[in-house]
Amino acid sequence: QVQLVESGGGLVQAGGSLRLSCAASGRTFSTYAMGWFRQAPGKEREFVAAITGGGGNTYYANSMKGRFTISRDNAKSTVYLQMNSLKPEDTAVYYCAAGIGAIKLRTGVPDYWGQGTQVTVSS
Repeated sequence: QVQLVESGGGLVQAGGSLRLSCAASGRTFSTYAMGWFRQAPGKEREFVAAITGGGGNTYYANSMKGRFTISRDNAKSTVYLQMNSLKPEDTAVYYCAAGIGAIKLRTGVPDYWGQGTQVTVSS
């Protein structure tokens, strides 16, 4: 069982930056690929980014490439999402997720979900 707790959300002006963190429980953090998803009001949850267990490979949704960066610190059992050049359309609840294999994250079927953290970008 893996428990995920997100933090770092908040209100930011367009063009600003935020860094989300997701702390995971358990001793097997490095065996899990980690990822971020988001869900805006009235929309379906969408994939944002994923990173393999060792951190060697990363994957992004096309609309986030160049603005968002996913990283992880296995010693701290934490995954991060650095978000730059934020736009009002980035407003959403951001969810951390874990899965055995990045493919589970890239296809939207992770094994574990966090509770989410709200990000609001004002224009």
